[in-house]
Amino acid sequence: MTRDKLFLLRPDFEDPAYPGKRFYCWHCALLEGVLASFPALANKLDVERVEWARPRHPVIAVVGEARQSLPLLVLADGETFDGLTFINDKDQILGALSERHGFPHPHP
Repeated sequence: MTRDKLFLLRPDFEDPAYPGKRFYCWHCALLEGVLASFPALANKLDVERVEWARPRHPVIAVVGEARQSLPLLVLADGETFDGLTFINDKDQILGALSERHGFPHPHP
């Protein structure tokens, strides 16, 4: 991978554990809002939206089956952020977007 890649869940999915209800991942929605607010900066990374249902094959192909939780930021080949090659914590992803791609920092 030559650029950082952000995996997000597509909104409006069903969870069989909650029949008749539709959902979105609020962590992914937060990141979607940040990307939409700064489109020129968002163009600096690849974004892939995947279906909620597992297995999430696009994610598995990059980080393996055990790490399918989203959102997930996978760093470009050979790069690290705080010693990590991928980040699956929303706050750490926001920090990496600021430090690596010039997004403003979230206000404390």
